[in-house]
Parts: sequence; structure tokens; C-alpha cells
Amino acid sequence: MATFLYKLGRLAYRRRWYVALIWVLLLVLAGAGAATAGKSNDNFSIPGTEAQKAFDLLEKRFPGQKADGATARIVFQAPEGQKITEPKNKAAVEKVVAQLGGPQVASVADPFTAQAVSKKDARTAYASVTYKVKPNELTDDTRDKLKAAPDAARAAGLTVETGGSALQAMPETGNTEIIGIAVSAVVLVITFGSLVAAGLPLLTAIIGVGIGVSGITAIAAALDLGSNTATLATMIGLAVGIDYALFIVSRYRAELAEGREREEAAGRAVGTAGSAVVFAGLTVVIALAGLAVVNIPMLTKMGLAAAATVAIAVLIALTLIPALLGFAGRQVLARKVRKGKAAATGDEKPNMGTRWARLVLRRPVVVLLLGVVGLGAVAVPAASLELGLPDEGSAAKNTTQRKAYDLISEGFGPGFNGPLMVVVDAAGAKAPKPAAEAVARTIQGLPGKPIVTPAHFNQAGDTAIITVIPASKPSGTETEDLVHAIRDKGAAAAADKDAKVLVTGSTAVNIDVSQKLNDALLPYLALVVGLAFLLLMVVFRSVLVPLKAALGFLLSVVAALGAVVAVFQWGWLGSVFGVEETGPIMSMMPIFMVGVVFGLAMDYEVFLVTRMREAYVHGERPGQAVVTGFRHGARVVTAAAVIMISVFAGFIGSTEPMIKMIGFGLAIAVFFDAFIVRMALVPAVLALLGKAAWWLPAWLSRILPNVDVEGEGLQKQLATPADASDKTPEPAGV
Repeated sequence: MATFLYKLGRLAYRRRWYVALIWVLLLVLAGAGAATAGKSNDNFSIPGTEAQKAFDLLEKRFPGQKADGATARIVFQAPEGQKITEPKNKAAVEKVVAQLGGPQVASVADPFTAQAVSKKDARTAYASVTYKVKPNELTDDTRDKLKAAPDAARAAGLTVETGGSALQAMPETGNTEIIGIAVSAVVLVITFGSLVAAGLPLLTAIIGVGIGVSGITAIAAALDLGSNTATLATMIGLAVGIDYALFIVSRYRAELAEGREREEAAGRAVGTAGSAVVFAGLTVVIALAGLAVVNIPMLTKMGLAAAATVAIAVLIALTLIPALLGFAGRQVLARKVRKGKAAATGDEKPNMGTRWARLVLRRPVVVLLLGVVGLGAVAVPAASLELGLPDEGSAAKNTTQRKAYDLISEGFGPGFNGPLMVVVDAAGAKAPKPAAEAVARTIQGLPGKPIVTPAHFNQAGDTAIITVIPASKPSGTETEDLVHAIRDKGAAAAADKDAKVLVTGSTAVNIDVSQKLNDALLPYLALVVGLAFLLLMVVFRSVLVPLKAALGFLLSVVAALGAVVAVFQWGWLGSVFGVEETGPIMSMMPIFMVGVVFGLAMDYEVFLVTRMREAYVHGERPGQAVVTGFRHGARVVTAAAVIMISVFAGFIGSTEPMIKMIGFGLAIAVFFDAFIVRMALVPAVLALLGKAAWWLPAWLSRILPNVDVEGEGLQKQLATPADASDKTPEPAGV
């Protein structure tokens, strides 16, 4: 591996004009494809769930009626002391309803004919709009008409708010994303002491993300990629792209400091640090691609798109970075090094990484206990984790969707915000109508006394839809219990009449998605950790080092989940992070964090421990190898972690709750993993294990391929008199 990458690095250096031109052409082609592509889709399906089966059945039995089409609800409220049914108010409402038609509108339910007027005070009413197409297929004219329609009623003195999936908009990340990139630039300048060296990782990361995101945009319409897919790819692509380039540039500077020629230094940098980049990238790709086991197409596509962006970042680091190093020359070195003002290594004090490693080696048990207890304390809130999918009740209070939600809850009850759609498949029943009536009676007798509307049959008379209004809010546990009760007792009642019952609707979909994600978490965890364990065993040729890496990851990810619960569910420091409404943690958050954080955590494990392994293989004692690894890698790993944290934290400013939560979760997880697990627990455990850390059974050593990540084979192949001594002074600042 190291030898091949060494040759690739030298080739890219020599043919730098061709390499740079190829990447620029790829960026232009991807950009052109994105510019001519159609709109991205947000089609959401969950194969194998009852809610999805119901949608599929309705598609067949009610042709032309889009059961999963966009919906909107316009809520009207009369001024205090008035009724919505008064002639003036009623006329204003009917004027709005008359304006809601259009080519994409399937139906508009007038509140006065549909009995959608609050009974307790007759002050609130709502008009329901259903569309023939899904939310992402609505035209701008249709959306503009929906938004403008309430103006007439507002002019008449009514309070009017609008909710529903028809108002779904593209998420905005806010200005904090730019701040994250700016912080990365500052960290790179401080780390390298050179604007050129600092600019290379930023430039290559932006090129990689540009190609990845443009490619995603180009194929979004064809592959039904959601609007969040590109955002996720940007988030992860920027973070890993900067980090991978950072490690290779740092190793290149170290090789120059040892007196190598520039082409030779580029080859050695790619051969050594590049090997770590390849395997670190592989762990991220495995973790992201592994999301396919959940069998939720949207999540699978998001994972694969992000994995492709990571793969591009690896290829750019291995080819474009050495090419650009050829253009940069010695400008990648700090100014004092270029001018020969650096002090000799012998006159230098041990750097911070060396001093920290020696401190940990002196007190490994204390450091280990403090780290484990500290992360354990942060992880405590994870025991109270409540999962769910956001609804309009979790939207910001100043949005029209949230205001409409609150008006409905106040006027009709919280359950009206999440009605259930019960589908009675009576195709095999001798008497379809009595079967539907039996199901309705059973549901009416369930705990909570839900409101049940009469069954509505299709034209063939073999399928009925019963609308059920729970007494509790859509995200409440009582509503979830009601869904399970309908599927249990309602199905039993239908079976007596040779019919079947399926429950669907947005609330039932959320419940099914949450259950599917919960069921997939352990298999996914086993798959990802298992594959990465094997990969790290090949990299480090050790059993205990990969085991330590996996256990450290589990500790950091549980602590990160605890922090997410504390902020987004309990509301601690919520105002600091822009969390206006607390509520259940999104169902996909745990499994998503497991995938992404595991891949990123292994980055630092590979980068830091590979340098220790390299020192150990070249003859150093285990303890001294740990110190050597920290002397060369601690500063760069610290910079990489700060960069990754700043990039992820930049997405906390997003208006999309999912992106905000993911940005916070990934940022805090990288902080825990990089600075506590990898920087403290890893050297403490290695100090306690000693030589045992690098133990590998002889029979297993014969089976595992030797990929030579530490470059031992490369060193032997390139051995020269200049390499025979390790006493070459290293200029300060490199």
C-alpha cells in the first residue's frame, strides 16, 4: 500500500498540470450537470411498514386520490367575543376558500359544510386542502396562491394561520456555516504558520465538496434524492476533506525538514500519511454506506451520497494535494523556516504533545478513570432518550405552521393535528359495510375515546377509509398506544368479518419509522463495528488496539447522545444553540450518529496510532512509541479536530431541526472523541498494555494481508545513506 501510494504521489507531483486540469474539468462538468438538473425530490417511503402498505393499497383502490399527496390546513379564528359563524366572518372565510382552487388542487373542504368549526365557542374553524401531487412537486404558483389566500380574511379582522406539508421549504444553514469555515482557516494558519500551507486544505476541500454536491444535485431528480442529502454531504465532505489534506501537507513539511527533495517528500508524504488517509476514509465510507441496512431509502441515499463525497476527498488528498505541493514549492513552510531562522531540534523544548504524552504515561490509571467517569456523567441523560419525528408542534413559535398547530389544539383538541387514517381492506369480506362498521365500533371503545368518522368507501365498495382523531397530541405516547391498539383489536374485529385493517397517516408513519430505526440500531452497530474492527486489525496488526478503538467510540457516542438529550430534549442551554422548542430526539439521530461518528472517530485513531505503530515497528519501546506518536501527531490531530468541530458547529444555525441537531451532535461527539478518548484514554490504555497492545496471534498474522500502512517496506526499499541516521535536525515550527 505505502509503496503504491509513494509512486502515485511522485507521479502526481511530476504531472501536476495534468492532475490539476483533470480535477478542474471534473468540477466544471459536475457544475454543468447541476445547473441543468431538475429539482431535488423528497419522496419518503418506508418499505415493509404497515403505513407504507396502506398508502400502496390506497393508490390502487382509490385511483386519482393521492393518499400521500401534499396537504394544507388554513385555520381561522374570530376576534375575542365573536363567532366565526357570524355573517361577516363567515363571508371572509368563504372568500378565502374560493381562492384555493388550482390545477394541482384535488379538493378543498369548506369548514362550514365539513363541520370543521369548534363546538365549545364556535370561534375557530379550519379549511383542509389536499393536492394531487407530493409536496416537492408543488409549483411556485401553487405555493404562492396558498400563502396569499389568507390575506382577505386577515383584512376582515380574522386571525389566519397556515400549516401542512404544502409549506415545506428548503432548509437554510445560516451564516454560521461560513463562520465554521473561517475558524478552520484561522486554525490552519496557526498550525502551519504559512498562508499557502493553510490554503491548500481549504482549496482542495472546497473542490471536493463542489464536485460531490454538484454531482448529487445533477442526479437528485433521477434518483429521488432529498433536499437534506446535499447538506449532509457538504457537512461531512468539508470536514474530512480539510482533515485529510491537513495530514498529508503536515507530513510533507516534516519530510522537507529532514532534507528530502520536494518530489521525494511528496511521494513519502502520500506513501505514509496517505495510507492512513485511505484507511480512515474507508472506515467513514463503511459507516455511511452501512446505513443501507436500515432499509429506509431516504437514509440509504443520504449515506451513499455522503460516502461518495468522502471517497472524492480521499482521491483529492492522494492526487491533487501532491500536485499543488509541486506548484507551492517551499512556500508551504513557515517563513522563519524558509529564511533559515529555525532553531535546531536539540535546542528546542519538548512540544505540547510530548509533554502531554509523558504526563499520561506517568499517571495512566488516573487519566483513564477521569476520562471514563467524565464521559459517563455526560452520558447519563441518554438514559432518558425519547425518540420521535418532529411535527409542526415542534416548530418555532413565530412560524405560521406552529401558530396554526396551537390554534387547532386550542379550538378542537391536540389530536386534530395528527388524525389517523384507518384503511379497511374488505375485498375478501362478504359484507364490506358491516366489516367497516365493526372496526369503527371497536375503535370508539378504545382507551382515550377517540373521535371516529363514518367509513368512506371507494367506488368499487371493497375498501373503506375511517378517520380517527386521537385525544392526545401526535407525538404523545398515548397516540402511539392508540395506533398499536387499533392494529391489534381493530384488526381482530376486521378478521372476524374476513377483512383487514391498516393504519396510516403522517402520525402512523412517524411511529413506524421510529420503530424501524430502533429495530435496526443493534444490527447496524454490529455490522459497522465488526467491519471496521477487521479493517483496523489489518491496519495495526493487533487485536487489542482495534478493540480499544471500538470501546472508546461507544463511550464517546453515548456521551454525545447524552449531550443531545440535555440540550434538545431537556432544554439545557437551549437558547445558546437556538433551540426554541424541546421535544423528542429525532428517531434517526442515534443510528445516524453511530454511523457518522464511528467513521470520523476512526480517523483520529488511524492518524494518531499509525504514527505510534510506525515508531514501534522501527524499534522504539511501547512507551516511547506513544510519546513519538504524540510528538509528531498531537498538534495536527488537535487542529484537525478543531476544524471538524467548527465545520459541524456551523450547521447548528440551520432552520431545519434535523440538520441543527446533527450539527450539534457531530460537533460534540468529535470533541469528546478527539480530546478525551483519543488524546487521553488511548495513551493511558496503551501505557497500561505495553507490548501486549501490539500482540497478534501468529496464525492470524499469517492470514491477514500486510498492507504496510506504517511504511516499513517502503523504508527498506528506499534506504539510502541519508536515511541511515535519524539525527537530522528538524527546524522549529515544522
